[in-house]
Amino acid sequence: MKLQTRITQMLGIEYPIVQGGMMWVGRAELAAAVSNAGGLGIITALTQPSPDDLRKEIARCRELTDKPFGVNLTILPSVNPPPYAEYRKAIIDSGIKIVETAGHNPREHVEDFKANGITVLHKCTAVRHALSAERMGVDIISIDGFECAGHPGEDDIPGLILIPAAADKVKIPMLASGGFGDGRGLVAALALGAEGINMGTRFCATKEAPIHDTIKQLLVDQDERDTNLIFRSLRNTGRVAKNSVSDKVVEILKNPESTFQDVSHLVKGADGRVALETGNPDAGLVWAGQVQGLINDVPSCEELLQRIVKDARDIINSRLPGFAA
Repeated sequence: MKLQTRITQMLGIEYPIVQGGMMWVGRAELAAAVSNAGGLGIITALTQPSPDDLRKEIARCRELTDKPFGVNLTILPSVNPPPYAEYRKAIIDSGIKIVETAGHNPREHVEDFKANGITVLHKCTAVRHALSAERMGVDIISIDGFECAGHPGEDDIPGLILIPAAADKVKIPMLASGGFGDGRGLVAALALGAEGINMGTRFCATKEAPIHDTIKQLLVDQDERDTNLIFRSLRNTGRVAKNSVSDKVVEILKNPESTFQDVSHLVKGADGRVALETGNPDAGLVWAGQVQGLINDVPSCEELLQRIVKDARDIINSRLPGFAA
């Protein structure tokens, strides 16, 4: 049985499984490994220090795979924002045909990507945002439930509700994001109205993920309870792995008088990179979702995708027919 959906057809991939863009993690070696395994790998644009470096990383990925892969461009509010337009131009000039967008006010980027024949996946955390992105002209929605790593929004709606609620209203294909890591999740996502899954944290615990083995083992050892929600009082909620740094951020922000400045020294992106690259889990924030509770090993991307697809097929073929009328 083939697991073919509108997602696989639109993206030219074998399985409806997409690797989400992740800061410091979405590099050529991981993206290529996912694509070679039959999914869609994604390079994270802003992991590269400049647009020219992004061009080089795209070229490096092409040396590692001849399969489709994409680039993530996340637009976040910042005092000193990166040169988004230049990164966008690098993506277009490099001939990329699939882009994952996320964050605030992506319209100018979406319009430019679409004008250049690029398929756009937009990740969002609410039905209203999905509908807005659909009207904007994106091709695929990645709907991100409360279980996810990163920024789950402020509505706190888990995937079991958010995915079908979005499927009831969104007409374009949808990926289900947040909490997915195995074949059971893939079957559930299809049943809830999505046409594939997007995985982030699960791909961090693979052999090809360009992060330290100690961090990968942390994701294996921790369970679904071992995340912290930070920045709640600032209306910019983020879900990260539980460690001494995120515990301290939560404790400081419990004070109703606290501001971002009180924790800014703890949440630097550069410190998170140090944690990922040195294996010191307390060097900075480690972004991870509740799917930690479903991670029990560190396989190759090929092994992981084959397992997910086999388990999904077994569930569909062996378990679900028994419920037929």
